[in-house]
Amino acid sequence: MNAIWLALFGCVAFAIGYRFYSRFLAERIFRLDPNFVTPAHALRDDTDYLPTNRWVLWGHHFTSVAGAAPIVGPAIAVYWGWLPAVLWVVLGSLFAAGVHDFGTLTLSARHRGQSVGTLADKLIGKRAKLLFLFIILILVLMLNAVFAWVIANLFINFPASVLSVLIQIPLAVWIGHRVYRRGGKMLIPSLLALMVMYAAALLAGQFEFLQIDLAGAFTAMAGGEDATLLFGLSPISSAFLVWIIALMSYVYIASVLPVWKLLQPRDTINSHQLVVGLVLLYLGLAVGGPQLTAPAFNADAEMSFYPLLFITIACGAISGFHGLVASGTTSKQLSHEPDARLIGYSGALGEGMLALISIIAVATLFATQADFTATYSSFAAAGANGLSSFVQGSGQLISHLGLPANVGSTLVAVIVVSFAATTLDSAVRLMRYIIAELGSEYGMPALSHKHVATSIAVIASAALVILPQGPKGFGSGGYLLWPLFGTSNQLLAGISLMLVSVWLKRQGRPVIYTLAPMVFLMIMTLWAMVQQVVLDWSGMGSNDPQWLLFTFGSLIMVFALWILLEASRSLKSPARVSAHES
Repeated sequence: MNAIWLALFGCVAFAIGYRFYSRFLAERIFRLDPNFVTPAHALRDDTDYLPTNRWVLWGHHFTSVAGAAPIVGPAIAVYWGWLPAVLWVVLGSLFAAGVHDFGTLTLSARHRGQSVGTLADKLIGKRAKLLFLFIILILVLMLNAVFAWVIANLFINFPASVLSVLIQIPLAVWIGHRVYRRGGKMLIPSLLALMVMYAAALLAGQFEFLQIDLAGAFTAMAGGEDATLLFGLSPISSAFLVWIIALMSYVYIASVLPVWKLLQPRDTINSHQLVVGLVLLYLGLAVGGPQLTAPAFNADAEMSFYPLLFITIACGAISGFHGLVASGTTSKQLSHEPDARLIGYSGALGEGMLALISIIAVATLFATQADFTATYSSFAAAGANGLSSFVQGSGQLISHLGLPANVGSTLVAVIVVSFAATTLDSAVRLMRYIIAELGSEYGMPALSHKHVATSIAVIASAALVILPQGPKGFGSGGYLLWPLFGTSNQLLAGISLMLVSVWLKRQGRPVIYTLAPMVFLMIMTLWAMVQQVVLDWSGMGSNDPQWLLFTFGSLIMVFALWILLEASRSLKSPARVSAHES
């Protein structure tokens, strides 16, 4: 089967969904009001609260949520066959992710830009809020640690991508100063910055002296890979440590700066980068017309696709992290409430398009189905090979346009690193908000200071990354808890949809459009979590109990069920309309 048909199916479905379903949600369910004074205006401080052009804000939101996850998850999920993965990406984006992202953004904008964690107090109760904040804190900490590990390793494995990513920082600062201090538009400068980035990537790919290869430099300095350098580490591990220190220093600065100085212009550049990347990939697909060599259903899969498919593909179908971004940073920059439809719903569909092309890139990479089966021989093998298969498959798609496959792979690596860094920056900023909220809750005002809260966030994330020995070697400590990410992330999305449903019920509006995806998601996620916690991590299904995962997994599962029970009481209470909220 020609892969073009899959792309057409997804793109047409997304266009219809945005044109009709998102408009229905905006007018009949969320009832967006063009006269409503958003928090960006009411609480403007030019640091976190800042009225922002909707296309600039769309770029921030899109690139913050579209990290490596909508690439890696779908690339792994092809293990069960491309058909289940495509159906979940398309239907999930239309009826779950779009509703979730749109809903949490609107809910937060109607409540002074407060996060979903804080809103749990007002909508469900103080106890639910504290339980919810605990789940969010663990989730963001895991994400920070693992994304830092991913970026550092991509820098080591693709040294030609480093110069392009580093150049983006001063370019973004220049754009922010030019637009917000001297006046002007962001479009042309950001496009010029993108051209400079790509030129740097292409030149670095051709000229070795432009590649920032710390691992190679340390190996030459030490006299071989078996030698030791920093703290008795190998040259590669020493390079990894240096990159982690550099990354954490960067995210500290980026997360405390006013949003206009770095976050907004950098995210605008990355949004154009994603659009360019998607255009190249889909255009390469249209020109090349490759065949799907992966099976529609993998009959040899060692386990059923349900419920694991629905937690393997999170970003790209529905993800709780999106609600954190929507209510944590995006709602504070929303200038006009009707913009929430474009930013929230179409942002989710844009990520769905990225997930869709990720599936297609993997499903068309292999010459034969036997080659696919050899690479995706087990779920563990799919996890190990998913990202590399996407990079190779994307390079192959871009090569249909006449560009060498290695050039295409370098460009894809730059995109992945840029998005992962954007997500890491936003996640640290979100973690700062959560720590400040907990400090306020427990009478520790020092934690509300942005530098104190940010320091705790960065130090905790760095400590988890550089644990002496993680499952993937030095610096992969975040992966000790990473098996919890999929279920925790989806539980967060389900609880966020529950909060939106409670709010809608109090406004006397229909809740079926938010409650239905919430029920489906919670059933699949709790099913998967019971399998993991009770059967896998407790040791019942094997002779190797994993007590760390079992302990945290049990706590998160109990807390989630507790929150849902308390929320169900709120749903049963009579509707009451608040003039401020409606």
